[in-house]
Amino acid sequence: MAGGKQTPRQRMMGILYLVLLGLIALDVPESLMDAFKNISDSLSASKANVQTGIDNTFTAFEKTKLKDEPERAKEPYRKAKEASKLADELNTYLETLKKTMVSESGGFDPAINDYKGRENIDESVDLMVSRRKNAYELHKKIDATRNGLLALLSEKERAGANLALQANAPPKVTGFPHKTWEEASFGEGTPVGAAMTALVKIQADTKNAENEVIKKILGSVDQAQVNLDQFSAVAVAPTSYVLVGQPYTAEVFLTASDSRSSPSISVDGGRLPTEAGRGKYSGSTGSEGVHTWIGTIQVKQTDGTLKTYTTQPQTYTVARPSAVVSPDKMNVLYIGVPNPVSVSAPGIAKKDLRVSMTAGSITPSGNGYIVTVTSAGTATVNVSGEVSKGKVMTLGSTLFRVKRIPDPKAEFAGKSGGTTSSANIKSQDAVFAKLENFEFDARFNVTRFTLLVIKPRQDPLSFSGTGNQLTSAMHTVLNGITAGSTVVFKEIIAVGPDGTQRNLDNIVLFAN
Repeated sequence: MAGGKQTPRQRMMGILYLVLLGLIALDVPESLMDAFKNISDSLSASKANVQTGIDNTFTAFEKTKLKDEPERAKEPYRKAKEASKLADELNTYLETLKKTMVSESGGFDPAINDYKGRENIDESVDLMVSRRKNAYELHKKIDATRNGLLALLSEKERAGANLALQANAPPKVTGFPHKTWEEASFGEGTPVGAAMTALVKIQADTKNAENEVIKKILGSVDQAQVNLDQFSAVAVAPTSYVLVGQPYTAEVFLTASDSRSSPSISVDGGRLPTEAGRGKYSGSTGSEGVHTWIGTIQVKQTDGTLKTYTTQPQTYTVARPSAVVSPDKMNVLYIGVPNPVSVSAPGIAKKDLRVSMTAGSITPSGNGYIVTVTSAGTATVNVSGEVSKGKVMTLGSTLFRVKRIPDPKAEFAGKSGGTTSSANIKSQDAVFAKLENFEFDARFNVTRFTLLVIKPRQDPLSFSGTGNQLTSAMHTVLNGITAGSTVVFKEIIAVGPDGTQRNLDNIVLFAN
C-alpha cells in the first residue's frame, strides 16, 4: 500500500486491508465484507476531517495574510487553489469509478447498509483490469496528480515532502508471480467490497496529499523573505532635551527596510502596528521624567525559527519648564502613613537626581519616592541634579502642608446611627472605626467604648469594654432587645497609624 505521512489509525487500516486481501483467496465470509465496510467508513470519516482542516486553513489565510499582505500572499494562494483543483479532479474520477462499480454490481442495499454485490469477484476485475482496464488509467491519473502536486512546491519543500498518494506495486515474493499495482488492488479474486475500499483509500490518500501540499505552500508566506527596497537617512540623538552646558550629540546613518514585510515589532511586550515593514511606537506622556524603551523585532527565518533583533535603549523626556515634585494621591502629606510622591526633572535621569527634604524623610521606592512626616505644619522637598559629569545644579523645591489623618467614624452593625432591625444588632460582635473618602490605607483600632441599652419602660443599662469586641454581658443584654429599644455606643476611643487617640462621635441606633 502507499506510504507517506499517516496517522497510526490510517497505518492500521492499511495493514488490515492487506490482511483482508490475503484472506479473500480462501473465502469471502460476511464478517470479512463487514470488515471492509468498516475500513471504508473510517477512511471516509478521516477524509472528511482532513477536508475540514483544509477549509479552515484557507479561511484563516484569506482573513489574515491575503488581506494584510496581498502582494506576497496572492501567488501562494493561487498555487494552493491549484493543488485543491488537482486533488478534486482525481477525486471526481474515483467517484465515477465507484458509482459505476456499485451500479453494475446491483446497487446499494439499505438492509445491510452496504453494496448488494459486495461479494462479487467478477465485476471489479472486469471494470478495473481484464476488460475495461480502468485501473491502468487510474494509475496514470494518480501519478499525474502526485507529480502535479509536487511541482507546486519549491525544490526544498519537495525534498521534505512524503506524499501518501502513489500507486506502487507490492514487493516481489519469491516463489510467487509478481503482481502489478493494478492486479494487486483490483485483480482476480477481489470482491467489489474490497475494490471499493481500495478506491476510498486512494481518495483519503489524495486528500492527505492535498492537505500537506497546501500547508507547505501557504506556510511559505510566514517564512522570512526580506527584500530591502526602501532606504532612508536617519539621525538619532541620545536625547532631545538638553540643559545649558550639556553637549548635544547625534548619529547620522542610512537605514533600509522591506516595504512588503510584516515583521513582529514590539516595545515592552506590546505589539506595534506596522506599515511598509516599519513599526510605529507612541510613547506614554502621562508622567514626567526621562522614559527609556527598547524595541524588539522578530523575523521568521526560512527554517521557520524566529530571529530576534533589539534596538539600543531609546530615551525621551516628558517635562514641565522646571523641576516638579507632585504627590501621587492628594495635595498634602499625612502623618503616620507613607506618602508616595513622584520627582522628575527635564533631561535628567532619576539616578542623577538628588532629593532631600525638611521636617521629614524621603526615600526612593520603585519609580517614585516615599515621604514620612511626624509633625503638623509644612515640609519642603528640595531637588538638585547632576547635569554633567561632576556638575550638580539646584533644580527647585516644593512646599507641602503636613496634616494629621482625619478622624474616622465609629460604626456598629454597618451604621453610624439611625434605625436598624433588632436582628441586625443582635448578630454583631464588634465596634469599628472607618475612614470615609480617604485615599490612603490608614487603619484605626477601637481601644475602648461604653455601651448604653435603653429598653422601653425600663431603666438604662450601661457596660464598659476594652478593645472593639462586645463582652459576654453586652451580648446578653443585646440579645434581649426588642423593637423600640435604643442602643448607644459612647466614649469611643480609637488609635490610628500616627499613634494619637481619637474621641469618636457616639453611635445611636433605634431598633425596629
